[in-house]
Amino acid sequence: MSEMNSPAQVVDYVDHAASEKAALPFGRLLVMAIMGGVYIGLGGLLALVVAGGAPGLQASNPGIVKLLFGMVFPLGFIAVVLTGADLFTSNCATQVVALWRKNVSPLTMVRVWSVSYLGNFIGACFAAWAYTSATDLFTPDQPWTQYLLSMAQHKLDNPFMVSFMRGVLANILVCIATWQGYSAKDTLGRMVGIWLPVMGFVALGMEHSIANMFFIPAAMLAGFDVTWSHFFVANLVPVTLGNLVGGAIFVGLPYVWLYTKPQKELSSAKKS
Repeated sequence: MSEMNSPAQVVDYVDHAASEKAALPFGRLLVMAIMGGVYIGLGGLLALVVAGGAPGLQASNPGIVKLLFGMVFPLGFIAVVLTGADLFTSNCATQVVALWRKNVSPLTMVRVWSVSYLGNFIGACFAAWAYTSATDLFTPDQPWTQYLLSMAQHKLDNPFMVSFMRGVLANILVCIATWQGYSAKDTLGRMVGIWLPVMGFVALGMEHSIANMFFIPAAMLAGFDVTWSHFFVANLVPVTLGNLVGGAIFVGLPYVWLYTKPQKELSSAKKS
């Protein structure tokens, strides 16, 4: 017996899981998404403390600091997949699979995206408050506080197209992580499959809308002077659009097309 699911089996699994998720009532899907936002915030917190706590290394070897940040950040993504929470960025690809196979309607897909996005926002913002302000972890004297403030400023300084394209690449890697995680049949295999692509997008400095729902509100609570409207316009909107394109167009759509037999082939197989 194979220790991995084939690409075709992964697409079938994604289709089934996405269809089941689309059938969930509003309350259940919202709570799953809130949990997902909280878990992403937890991964972000760990990455900030580890990478931000090494200012000397940052000055001498910033590439290693980026690698450290990326290495520990996947904690949240692994928790989302292994515990059955929900993440908007993964849904960008998975719901397209169910849509292509006509197991969900366009309106249902948009409903899942919307509820997931709202729940992730609530969870990530709660995490920003609970992990930073309420714990008194990001006080001005801590090195990771300045690291967080600098990161938030950099994210808001990027032009629209830069944020958009970084969002595209980030979610290509996130959704590849989802696919690789589903290809494994054991917990360790899933963890490794998720960890590598997520580490890659974070270390490269790409943009993930749900992670930014944690990082920038956390920076605001730590003293970063920015309005919510500026955060939305300068970062969250272009990054979210990029995440949608990266997940739906570059992962979900090609894989469901590659591993779904045309109706003519299915009809011929039944006749034979």
